[in-house]
Amino acid sequence: MTKAFSAWKVGMAYYVPALLLALIFLLLALRGHRWAYVGVVVCLVYGGFALYFFRDPVRVVSAAANEVVSPADGTVVAIEELKTTPYYDGPCRRISIFLSVFSVHVNRAPFEGTVTSIVHKPGEFRNAMRPETTDCNEANAVRMDTPRGPMTVRQIAGAIARRIVCPAQVGDRLEKGQKFGMIKFGSRTELYLPLASETTVRVGDKVHGGTSVVARFP
Repeated sequence: MTKAFSAWKVGMAYYVPALLLALIFLLLALRGHRWAYVGVVVCLVYGGFALYFFRDPVRVVSAAANEVVSPADGTVVAIEELKTTPYYDGPCRRISIFLSVFSVHVNRAPFEGTVTSIVHKPGEFRNAMRPETTDCNEANAVRMDTPRGPMTVRQIAGAIARRIVCPAQVGDRLEKGQKFGMIKFGSRTELYLPLASETTVRVGDKVHGGTSVVARFP
């Protein structure tokens, strides 16, 4: 990737206007317009949440060479073996992670490799906690060629999420744990792995993108 991805920069379109409006309302309030204090509070609450949502914590990737790291923060909601899927060539293992509005929404590469394709699919915006959202919701499938075989990370929009951000491009070389995009406001991330991998998490586990090991190769 030509530039490092930053969730803070993506969020500027949300929290900067809110904080500027808060300042304007404050000036009006100080001039005697008491109603403006309501605007100050509303803008500060909205701007504060936006700052919190678009947080972009530094993650130190310490996984071993044969280990796969989580592509997102959240809760593991499903682990399945699939015979066929449009998002992987042949049988694979899928790990599904649900991200609430309180999760860090940055997506990271599960393994080092090269992006071979990025396919965006328009769709609905149902609750990403439900299994059927993998087929009907808006999604972005990022396929990678890695030393351990092909892997796919799917960014799936949720009931609140309305936009998937993915500045990565075909041909980009991603390192394990490197940021490549995010999903705005509540979503689902799916990881498709070769069956040769061994899952190290269970349904219900909390994971952190770039640091939690979700699978390893023997």
